[in-house]
Amino acid sequence: MPIKVLDPQVVSRIAAGEVVERPASVVKELLENSLDAGSSQISVEVRGGGISLIRVNDNGAGVPSGEVGLAFDRYATSKIGNLGDLEFISSLGFRGEALPSIAAVAQVDMVTCATGERVGTYLGLRDGVIASQGSQGRSKGTTVMVRNLFRKVPARLKFLKSVATENSHIADVVSQYALAFPEVKFSLFIDGRAALRTPGGGRLIDSIIEVYGVKVAENMIEIKSEATVSSPRVAGMVGSPPVSRSGRGYLSFFVNRRWVTSRLLARAVEEAYHGLLMQGKHPIAVINISLPTQEVDVNIHPTKREVKFGNEHIVFSAVHRAVRQALVEQIPVPRIEEVAVAYELPSRPRQALPTSAQVGLTSSAPWAPEVPTVSLPVLRVLGQLANSYIIAEGPDGLYLIDQHAAHERVLFERIEHQRSQREIEIQGLLEPMTLEVSPRQEAVLRLHYEDLAEFGFSIESFGDRTFLIRAVPALLYNKDWAGMLRELLDSLSEGSKGDLVEGIAKSMACHSAVRAGQALTDTEMRELVRQLEQAATPHTCPHGRPTMIHLSSGQLKREFGRT
Repeated sequence: MPIKVLDPQVVSRIAAGEVVERPASVVKELLENSLDAGSSQISVEVRGGGISLIRVNDNGAGVPSGEVGLAFDRYATSKIGNLGDLEFISSLGFRGEALPSIAAVAQVDMVTCATGERVGTYLGLRDGVIASQGSQGRSKGTTVMVRNLFRKVPARLKFLKSVATENSHIADVVSQYALAFPEVKFSLFIDGRAALRTPGGGRLIDSIIEVYGVKVAENMIEIKSEATVSSPRVAGMVGSPPVSRSGRGYLSFFVNRRWVTSRLLARAVEEAYHGLLMQGKHPIAVINISLPTQEVDVNIHPTKREVKFGNEHIVFSAVHRAVRQALVEQIPVPRIEEVAVAYELPSRPRQALPTSAQVGLTSSAPWAPEVPTVSLPVLRVLGQLANSYIIAEGPDGLYLIDQHAAHERVLFERIEHQRSQREIEIQGLLEPMTLEVSPRQEAVLRLHYEDLAEFGFSIESFGDRTFLIRAVPALLYNKDWAGMLRELLDSLSEGSKGDLVEGIAKSMACHSAVRAGQALTDTEMRELVRQLEQAATPHTCPHGRPTMIHLSSGQLKREFGRT
């Protein structure tokens, strides 16, 4: 095929593919334009997952009537003027591709009225070309309506997810900018239903209440570090350990108030929580890093999702230090000295024992416990260790059983059996309870009503992002069923892989099982061990962790010098 210059329509479609990945991309670009225009009120309305309609209305500065058509030309922008400006970008949008890219893949109508103008200007585009224009009355600000997104790009439509999933992504975008700009009053309407409203009073905690709910907001800790010559300013709020989550979807990062995705920043925050969170748990954080514009490159990604720092080490250290300091000062941090025991299989070489100074002991012989690989023998319960482990004797030595992991396994297999037989035990609540969820969680919950009903949940919509719970599985009665539901919705909203039904069963088992640190009677321990002996897969919990370790009689003899 000979080399030739591409048709302008092909070029515009290619550019649109880089900028407009899905309906949420359109919402993000339009929100950034509204914020750059100095808006104090922004309303977003979507229908059909953003494919049928996206409407963004603001009270910002508006576009002067003589420049409205120019706004839809490629590379036209009011935010930079020359090459040198690329090093000093302070606005959210600047690439000059958003509006023409959107117009290339959708039907677009704009009504805008600039400061000082008495009448507004209307512009309608079809297939990226101006089809109609004229004057139209409106107050200062801009309204952009995007209809029939990807109507003429069926390949892109094919790769979009369900309406609920696309709504979830849109809700996330609006929620993030509500957290970044608490002084702006945001509202989001999804298919005519109010999904989010923020007061716009300037307090971050108010936006957190609206996005994540009162319970999360009550457990947020303020962080604040002043900028220095060698360090950026870090501000925002982080969650105390009790409100940790099972996924990373609650980490919100803003660089000069630009919403970004950054592994560097995520690692800085999570390392600041080292020793404070259980394995598999992740913090909640809303953090803004302020630094000179020339020290961050925002022009490395078509959708401005990623940035590059001039000095990553300084930024990492500043975030890590600010978060850790806030946590240490405002929550008690226990001093825990961990003893590293060398676990080994007989076929592997013995590992070196930590020094006596490290473990605080004089013994020089390491234990070598093994994960059992055969069916369980009949065990005799001897007692409980640290209210977390059951000590049992078998025909060939000692067994240490993790009571939580063991109970998880027992309950998981029971739940799976009951579901297959349609015999899930349900417990009606004496009084219906309300469940408040985030916009993303709401979109997922509306998609999975029926799946949860199979397990005994009776859930009804009860207003904006609130649901009424009338019944729960009997296993979860008097347990933290609300926490279980939120964790499950978080994992689903983040695109968790694996079987949905199995995921629900695992989550139910985990939240119903006895906890580490819970004292058990002799009768309770014996019954748990008896049930574990009858389990089909007794050696691991549903998540793959071992339920026990085994010290054989031979190992015990060797360690005590009896061989």
